[in-house]
Amino acid sequence: NHNPQQETLTMAPKFNPIRDVISGTIMAATSVPQLIAYAETVGYAGYRGLTTAGAPLFAWGLATGSPWMNSGVTSLTAVMAKTDLGGEAYVAQYGEKEYVDLVSAYSLYVGVASIIMALVGFGKLASKVPVAVKTGFKWGCELGVLASALPNGLYAFGSTLKALVATSAFGDVVTTVKTAVPGATGVSGVANIAYAVTHPQSWDLVAAALFFTCTIFVMKAKNFLPKWMPPGSEVVMATAAATAFSVYYGYEGGVVGEIPAAGSDSGLSFFNGMVKIPIELMDVKALLEVPIAERCFGGSMVKLLITAAIFSGVNFLSIVGIASGFESDNNVSWSAPRELIAQGVSNLAAGVVGSAAVSGSMSRSLVSRMTGASSQLACIVTALLWIYMMPYMSIMSPTPKSALSAVIVSAVVKNVVMPKKILALKGTDFVVGVGTAATTAMTSPTIGFGVGCVFYVAINVIVGKDTKKKVA
Repeated sequence: NHNPQQETLTMAPKFNPIRDVISGTIMAATSVPQLIAYAETVGYAGYRGLTTAGAPLFAWGLATGSPWMNSGVTSLTAVMAKTDLGGEAYVAQYGEKEYVDLVSAYSLYVGVASIIMALVGFGKLASKVPVAVKTGFKWGCELGVLASALPNGLYAFGSTLKALVATSAFGDVVTTVKTAVPGATGVSGVANIAYAVTHPQSWDLVAAALFFTCTIFVMKAKNFLPKWMPPGSEVVMATAAATAFSVYYGYEGGVVGEIPAAGSDSGLSFFNGMVKIPIELMDVKALLEVPIAERCFGGSMVKLLITAAIFSGVNFLSIVGIASGFESDNNVSWSAPRELIAQGVSNLAAGVVGSAAVSGSMSRSLVSRMTGASSQLACIVTALLWIYMMPYMSIMSPTPKSALSAVIVSAVVKNVVMPKKILALKGTDFVVGVGTAATTAMTSPTIGFGVGCVFYVAINVIVGKDTKKKVA
């Protein structure tokens, strides 16, 4: 009773370079809006998402053992980096250039932490994190993603919302909470959401119209677009339409802006200049001297290293989820230590080119599988296209930030509004899930995850003791 179709579903793909080139090209085209949007989430200029995406993905392709897994700056790594480093306050005090140095240095620390954790066996331990903690943590982070996207979505300029909140009753609450709990950095984002939702009269009409139109289109398009179109096509169509609107109607709100061209002498050169890779490299020695511990972690190097390790561990959970899914669906085996090292190597590459920290991307990995990738060559092709097509990316300069915010919001809003997985938790797991979600949203992802783990252990110890007493 041999069934060839069943065999196809349960075996890793055989190497096919043509399929890899096609898949890699589709991925490169459909991911561009995400690259810009997540860079905005990190807290620096959107174009940096384009100029820095290639090298980390190239490094990932060389190190990973998965034919489909893709990595990059995700909504989670973007929000965590911005929160851990106090993005908005840092840019306001030191400027964007120094913030880019800070983010790059942090990526290096996360990369080193990932590799060390892989060598000491953390990879296998990561799968033991309680479901209730992971579920609550994910919701709290998604609320943070929503909070970071709404200002540019509903207002012509994101800074407008911050100014409105500061002079409102919500601003007074934020000040009170932060005075009592200095680590509650997430409360500002929660206040932004609360103000924006309760004051629709303060929205910019054109920006909000673009935002809602693009969000609804991206979320609903798969119901009516042709089946042969690859996932992500709806994102490209929405941003292309918004860009055309911006050009032809003179949109006056926030846009991506000018994308600087790389100098002709910049980048790496091989074989006496015959082969050039046009990427700009950071000064690694200077990055190691960035006062990241002094400015962001109270002068404590230990706190910096622990935070980087938590960042690495938390984001590795994304990789565990993706790889486990491919293993159960397609019988594609994977190695936890190898993928954690791959995360480390790609983060070192991210730091060297000025990118925020990276990790596994569920959406891009699923697209890679669906479009027929057969090996890691697919994501290497994507990376090379991003690197070599940079001179043509200026087409994105007039793209409204409200459309890019729509791309981000469309990915998280459904689960934020109706958190089905949290509601499905029972008993003490529900309490842990809600507690982790609230702590993550109000403080930071790093603190929220740590508190969630401690809360899980504490509540189970207490419940365990009560159960034993009843039995006795």
